Amino acid sequence: MARISVTFDSAGIDIAAHLYTPDSPAAGPRPALVVGHPGTGVKEQSSGLYARQLAERGFITLAFDAAHQGESGGLPRGLEDPGQRVEDFKAAVSYLSVREDVDADRIGLLGICASGGYSLTATGGDHRVRAVATVSGVDVARQFRLGADGVQDPAVFRSLLDAAARARTAAARGEDPGALPIFPESAEQARALGGEHAVEGFEYYCTARGRHERSARTFAWPSVDKLAFFDAFHAVPLIGSRPLLQIVGTRAVTAWMAVDVHQRATGPKELHRIEGASHVDLYDRKEYVDPAVDRLTAFFTENLRAPDRADRRA
Repeated sequence: MARISVTFDSAGIDIAAHLYTPDSPAAGPRPALVVGHPGTGVKEQSSGLYARQLAERGFITLAFDAAHQGESGGLPRGLEDPGQRVEDFKAAVSYLSVREDVDADRIGLLGICASGGYSLTATGGDHRVRAVATVSGVDVARQFRLGADGVQDPAVFRSLLDAAARARTAAARGEDPGALPIFPESAEQARALGGEHAVEGFEYYCTARGRHERSARTFAWPSVDKLAFFDAFHAVPLIGSRPLLQIVGTRAVTAWMAVDVHQRATGPKELHRIEGASHVDLYDRKEYVDPAVDRLTAFFTENLRAPDRADRRA
């Protein structure tokens, strides 16, 4: 398996990505997957792990940094712009579709955490995508508005909107608007704010377990009101007859969102549960990632297979 750094354009923003290619010879162009990272993540973390392992299984894979984040361009830094994130997925499909080593009719999307929701929206609006899968997939806008478990007091998000409005006014005055902190200073503070789910996020992003220097610790304040009106799941019915796989842990507090998606989907769909895994366990824990990759491999092998002669005549 080889990895190279590449860039592509997404609505005028340079997107930095890692392209993974299998070592084994191929008779022709290969199927390819776009792999998106969680919110605040970068391509060197969970999305890179999945991209590498799926490349070892025979797929060309592309793990990218979202616009405004990681090594990608875009100002302000740390902006979580749902519309742009969806565009990033579509731009990644465009990049892959014109490569000679990729079969443009055999491209799929894989979204992890926040990218799970974005990949669903992108698939609904882009008929070049033949199959889509998510791992610990969420609508990050719902998570901000309703909490990871769906029962957050509405006053919490209203307070964020108030703070975002004040930040916009400060910026208009030429003042530093500051940024929205994503992680507290300690695991104990994380537990007090969001229970075990928040602790696991802190341990992945803020300790040696998964920390990366370019992984975001804050969001630009305009992210909040951009997330206020976004709905990652509205386009799920538009996926239509294209296959959908969702992988969630049985201990994931966010799994209610995957159930929502499953109920909205109108075509072939599977909600696959990994026993004992939490939401964050599926980012990097080998005992959970390995069976997830096995299921993803089977799913994409089946649904990105080359059409036989009978299919072509049809």
